[in-house]
Parts: sequence; C-alpha cells; structure tokens
Amino acid sequence: MKIRRVVPDLRSADLDAARAFYARLGLEEVMNLGWVSTLASPDNPTAQIILFRHDEPEPQPAMSIEVDDVDGAYAAMRAAGSEIVYELRDEPWGVRRFFVRDPDGNIVNVVGHR
Repeated sequence: MKIRRVVPDLRSADLDAARAFYARLGLEEVMNLGWVSTLASPDNPTAQIILFRHDEPEPQPAMSIEVDDVDGAYAAMRAAGSEIVYELRDEPWGVRRFFVRDPDGNIVNVVGHR
C-alpha cells in the first residue's frame, strides 16, 4: 500500500478566519463543502490542511491519510483488531474512507479517491 499524503484535520470555530489566516501563509482553498475546507500549497499540492467546523458531530479525525488502496487498509485494520469508528463507505464528494482509532485514541481518516 502506498501513502499519497498525510494531512492534519483542524477544528475551526470560524472557517472564514481560518482560511484567511492560512492564505497569508500561502495556502489556497482547493475544496469547500461548507462544513469542511481543504487548503493546499500551489507549488506542492500534497502539502495540505483540512479545516472543519468545530460543531460537526463526533467522531471527527485528527488527521487524514490518503492511501492508494483504502479497501486493503480497511482489511488490515480490521484484521489487527483496530477500532473502526466510522465504517468504510463511499462519500458523495468522491472519496472512499473510514475512521480508525489509533493506540492513543486519535481518530484517523483513511481515505482514497474514487
């Protein structure tokens, strides 16, 4: 399995203010679904952050890991007995993903693009 990118997922009380802050650091918005926004470096599109509204229902991830085989990653986590907190599914915005809890309790969004 290949990792394509690892992205921090940050809660935001004010998405507009957060987007403006990170824009001053050179990041540009590449996705906006209203409740979640992805910002990326124009020179290195895999350098990204994800911002989501702080009031989104739990569980919400601390980071996202994009892999080339999300079904294989899901099978590996299941086989290892890892806690799946959001079952594998296709999302309407074009990704396939699941959430898994790491040994320290952090939630990881494991995602692949369809």
